[in-house]
Amino acid sequence: MPDRTEIRLVEYGSALLGAERLTPRDVEQLRALETHGCLSLEPAPSGWRLKADATVGILALDRIRLVIEPKFAIPGEQLMSWLAYALGAPAPLPARARRWSTGPEGYADLVAAALLEQCEQLVREGLRRDYVRRQSLEPVLRGRLDVAAQVTGRYGQLDQLHVRTFDRETDIWDNRVLGTALRAARTLATHPGLARDLHTIARAFPQAPTPGAALRALDRTRYTRLNARYRPAHTWARLILSGGGVTDLLTDDGMTADGLLLAMPALWEAVVRRLVTEAAAPKGGRAIPISGATGITVRGDLGSTSTFRPDVLLSIPGRDPSARTLLPVDAKYKRYDRYGVGAADVHQLLTYSAGYTPSADPHAVIVHPCLDGYSQRLLQASGPRGTLGSIHVIGVDTQAPPEQAAVWIRSVLPAADR
Repeated sequence: MPDRTEIRLVEYGSALLGAERLTPRDVEQLRALETHGCLSLEPAPSGWRLKADATVGILALDRIRLVIEPKFAIPGEQLMSWLAYALGAPAPLPARARRWSTGPEGYADLVAAALLEQCEQLVREGLRRDYVRRQSLEPVLRGRLDVAAQVTGRYGQLDQLHVRTFDRETDIWDNRVLGTALRAARTLATHPGLARDLHTIARAFPQAPTPGAALRALDRTRYTRLNARYRPAHTWARLILSGGGVTDLLTDDGMTADGLLLAMPALWEAVVRRLVTEAAAPKGGRAIPISGATGITVRGDLGSTSTFRPDVLLSIPGRDPSARTLLPVDAKYKRYDRYGVGAADVHQLLTYSAGYTPSADPHAVIVHPCLDGYSQRLLQASGPRGTLGSIHVIGVDTQAPPEQAAVWIRSVLPAADR
């Protein structure tokens, strides 16, 4: 890897880069990320002004290594627990086996270390083997003779035989995607020991022709009792190969980059979606799809029809089990533990409450991250004609285990018969 100057930013931070810092290929990659809302790149008198958005991680360009740090400082082990929870991945390895730490490496080294741990466990247990079709030239007959190839290629000679065999091998897609991801993770790792361990374990895995082929193989993978133990490793492999977090950032247009970027708002939405769904389940609540008749639609304006959709729409039973009430919940990746709720978010949640909840008691929920324990407060909007709606603002302690957070949310989630 060539020596690169490290540029560090925080979320929504900016830096001025000289014109010589970015190559044309760098500008092309940054423009592609700009179209996804990950960052912005603007010409400046002496070069370029680079501004980060709500996307964190590492991006290795030709001449610089860009590190975007999160505004929420979560310890490495805790971060991995929340990331696994958001992805719906099985529980990671026991804490005593982890080698994760919080440091300058950021998220890229954390995910690479998680992939390493899972791959080491697979090697210890023995890699999965399956029957692979091979065509080869052998001195003796093995498998089935390829008569057509023998006649056209050897012209009746029998010293070498064209044969087709089925042998149990490790060179299958379950292992290839991990070999490809391990090699990609090695280029991201900044800790020498981690890079060395990735290089060592990668030797045990076959490799796919390209990262794109490995991603397509992951999309086709169906888990059974034969390969279920590969699911955690594949989860981390997908993050490395796609270069993105909960949603792919760098491969939508067939473009690859040497980096790992996590879209924090999308990650938090995934966390909240699972948290409130699990919190409502013991009360008989469930999340319902938001489309068609369940969406809030605006028509008659210039341009196309627009819609309002909360991140989660819960259906909660009341005193009468046959009567259910809807509760809109929105995830906000904002420091609402320190600052008041913005006017735009108040307007948005009041629209949800008016569209989904009873007119006699319209209410909605905001869920945001906290660093210093749980929090809750109730906002009440009123006008000359009375109450417009109530907004429950719930802060989730990101230092706590996700399962504990779900239990706490269950205790403060508004009930249908309140």
